[in-house]
Amino acid sequence: MSSANQSPWMFCNPRKINELQWPRPSCWLALLMVVSLWCVPAAAQSYAYVPTHKSNSVSVINTATNSVVAVVPVGIQPLSVAISPDGAFAYVTNSGWFAPNNDVSVISTATNTVVATIPVGRFPIGVTFSPNGAVAYVVDSSDNNVSIIDTVTRVVVSTVNVGMSPWGVAVTPNGAFAYVTNQTTNDVSVINTATKTIVTTVAVGSNPAGLAVTPDGALVYVANYLSNSVSVIATATNTVVSTIPVGTRPITIAITPGGASAYVPNDGDNNVSVINVPSNVVTATVAVESNPRGVAITPDGAFAYVSNRISNTVSVISIATNTVVGTVSGVAVFPESVAIKP
Repeated sequence: MSSANQSPWMFCNPRKINELQWPRPSCWLALLMVVSLWCVPAAAQSYAYVPTHKSNSVSVINTATNSVVAVVPVGIQPLSVAISPDGAFAYVTNSGWFAPNNDVSVISTATNTVVATIPVGRFPIGVTFSPNGAVAYVVDSSDNNVSIIDTVTRVVVSTVNVGMSPWGVAVTPNGAFAYVTNQTTNDVSVINTATKTIVTTVAVGSNPAGLAVTPDGALVYVANYLSNSVSVIATATNTVVSTIPVGTRPITIAITPGGASAYVPNDGDNNVSVINVPSNVVTATVAVESNPRGVAITPDGAFAYVSNRISNTVSVISIATNTVVGTVSGVAVFPESVAIKP
């Protein structure tokens, strides 16, 4: 069976000048150069968390310096990561792959140490939080279900059966529904989070993997790994309203904070498709390094961080220009996904 599981696994502040001390003409060139440097956008300091699948660790990147500032050992072969809404914790799924693990490492972002380990189902992949941070949702791919974790007690309080070989999970901004991609059944399960029941199932493309909800909660974008497309689901009707051709083997999606664009790594083409959300048209394709897998957008909406699995790097894309403006090395072996602290 072909699946994403089995393939090679997201200021300007110029100084005020007193008019009585205005520079002489000979100083204009130097002044303009300095002002232009002041006006170059700078990355706000935050931290990107990148699970490294073959190193059994998470690399922590300072987004202001684009350097790895910590490496946190976790469980066996981590795949995905999510940051709690308050920014205090990173939840990392440890897939185990050929060796049993089947748990979630809880990293304190204040100390970059593991403070808890939570047993879940078999082969956990996707993970996300409810908007209020009260619960975390973890996709157990080999058990065909979703574990719901109470983040205070750090225990699984419920499980919900979904389709076959689930991969990703995303929650609407109001917390009312969770959307789960099912690779083998080529559909998306919609969970009512209050009743913990499936309310409908939406057919999408082949081998759906990552997904993301727009900030207004109106649309869900689903990466169809083997269809080379993105399905757009309207949450009001839970129907597919658009199908967007992208590159080869799209695997994850991140949407900018304002909801204007969606960034889709294509791990078969070594590039990222940029979708204009209002028009559902690809408006740019950004070349990155080998086998891009994860993508995340900085809280200020200025940059997209893309993990390149085979290159063991993270590409930094400027949202304003859709060009790569930096490359972070030293992220260990097989970086899989990316989450950025709010």
